[in-house]
Amino acid sequence: MLNKLQITSGNQTPTGVCIKNGIYNFSLFSHAATQVYLGLFSPEDKQLIAEYPLNRSGDYWHIAIENLPSNITYAYRVEGPAGNGNLFKGAQWLSDPYARSIDSPFEWNGQNRRGCAPIPFAHLPLSPPFDWQGVTPPNIDETELIIYEMHVRGFTRHTSSSCAHPGTYLALIEKIPYLKKLGINAVELMPIFEFDETHSKYINPENQEPLPNYWGYNSLHFFAPMRRYAVADPISEFKTLVRELHRNGICILLDVVYNHTGEGKEKEYAVNFRGIDNASYYIVDESGAYKDYAGCGNTVNGNFPPVQEFIIDSLRYWAGEMGVDGFRFDLAACLLRDPQGNPIDNSPLIQAISQDPLLSQKKLIAEAWDATGLYLIGKFPQWGRWKDWDGPYRDRVRRFIKGTSGYAGLFATALCGNEPIYSASKTPLSRIHFVTCHDGYSLCDLVSYECKHNRANGENSRDGGNQNDSWNCGVEGFTADSAITALRERQMRNFFLALFTSQGIPMLLMGDEYGHTRRGNNNPYGQDNELNWFLWNEVQSDKLSFVSGLIAFRKNHKQFTQPHFLKPTDITWHGETPKTPNWSSSSRLVACSLKNIYLAFNANYLSAPMQLPEADWRVVVDTTKPWANHHLLNPTSGEKSDMHIEMAPHSGILLYRS
Repeated sequence: MLNKLQITSGNQTPTGVCIKNGIYNFSLFSHAATQVYLGLFSPEDKQLIAEYPLNRSGDYWHIAIENLPSNITYAYRVEGPAGNGNLFKGAQWLSDPYARSIDSPFEWNGQNRRGCAPIPFAHLPLSPPFDWQGVTPPNIDETELIIYEMHVRGFTRHTSSSCAHPGTYLALIEKIPYLKKLGINAVELMPIFEFDETHSKYINPENQEPLPNYWGYNSLHFFAPMRRYAVADPISEFKTLVRELHRNGICILLDVVYNHTGEGKEKEYAVNFRGIDNASYYIVDESGAYKDYAGCGNTVNGNFPPVQEFIIDSLRYWAGEMGVDGFRFDLAACLLRDPQGNPIDNSPLIQAISQDPLLSQKKLIAEAWDATGLYLIGKFPQWGRWKDWDGPYRDRVRRFIKGTSGYAGLFATALCGNEPIYSASKTPLSRIHFVTCHDGYSLCDLVSYECKHNRANGENSRDGGNQNDSWNCGVEGFTADSAITALRERQMRNFFLALFTSQGIPMLLMGDEYGHTRRGNNNPYGQDNELNWFLWNEVQSDKLSFVSGLIAFRKNHKQFTQPHFLKPTDITWHGETPKTPNWSSSSRLVACSLKNIYLAFNANYLSAPMQLPEADWRVVVDTTKPWANHHLLNPTSGEKSDMHIEMAPHSGILLYRS
């Protein structure tokens, strides 16, 4: 085979590996390297077949090879000086940052991999034609968008999913009818870039088993779909998932982690970036130590031009070749730091994404803070289409509904789109509002626990947030007390009612619709078990009908999806009597009417006597009633309301007049 290979200098562009006219061109960026070698490996036993030095043009190293068998795998070896933040590994083989597919196992969390050197071998890009079958992405207006945050493996891993290949892209396809029944029209997948789930040092003290990095916020290969979420071909199976979601009118968003990588802070753990050019890919100080703004050991040097190019290329690959509709950027404030780590107003990376002809047309969502205090909610650069995860909405809604004094006005502001925060954008659609997400409590736990219960994470409960704004309704955790159980379910209905009647773009956490519990664990990133798995055997039709009914009601009533902040002509505020709202610090009552809809929340432990505005009101939702006893799909069928009512403690109502 080696005698047939024809070796030439190759080109520095494009970066990565490309094939043209049967010739593979390899190109790798490294500013500080003194020599780079390409290794070719046997696909069967991973033995080195051949090694070639690359040619240098500026900071790019390249070579071209003709007649190369397509089943060969490859890796790089990089030599360079010590000091100045460099961590060259010399003899160690490293993976290509641009690799589309890593030759890693399909077995999830294989214990034979724990503690071993990471797998560097990448497959050559074949890019066989994929049959999209004429399916095009759904054209969903942002006023209609309803997002469902989910984990690919966790959604179908439990035996009750009854899927042919649980925990995979293909299994998720089997559950599309459920997603349609629920009524969401966008899924936001927690990280699916290839990561090493075995790279975790923690042990579950309850069973002494090693914990995996289940969530996946430790990406290593930013072009490669996670192999353990596939049956045989990650690329084609992911594309099939995209196609079938699109066929059913559902957008697909990816939670992407460009703020740090899975190489962490352990300098001996080199997968690619660290051994290729550590001081270029990461933000380091004068001594070579990592500046960690992500809280995960390192921070990517995203505004350094070659690294910026790498991130843009990765995003364009997923948006173009893989058909993704948008991205949620984890700890996006990290991407507004210069190569020295200083915050900057005009990030070249964010500007490039915002002005890119392809990426600027996608849905772009920022988690607009980092782990060290850079907080840019409502201030994230407003080039074009960027939206924020609205953390203040979560906090204000939680505090008001649990009964915290002084939050009536802030809760009302949150319902209306948090205009004081987002006024610069001139629209409530610049925000994604949520009550729960993967971080923190599930909705069921939010009303069942006041203290985190994270012992199973193996960190002596040091991990996870301490400020959860939760209320256990009187007893910590599970209880057989029917009164407390009823109050908890009422509180869950209150949260759902607020979520889907708020201006902006709502996001629902996977499993909240049936009351999934993580048993008080507010940081289960390492739990590959029923704490994180969707439990299909616990899905209850009455709860599902309530949530799907609220979603349908929202879609059918544009009062909740305005493209502008509400004006006095759009909304009227009330109190115990019409048009007399009480915004004092002692008030726990918020009521309003939006044309033919009346909405009220009583977060007090006392009932509230209410006089309604003159109209023929019908009761659509009364959260004191069980899940099934509502009229969301046919609001005119609800019972007629008296003009004077007594709102129960910790309750919400939605009334309708035709």
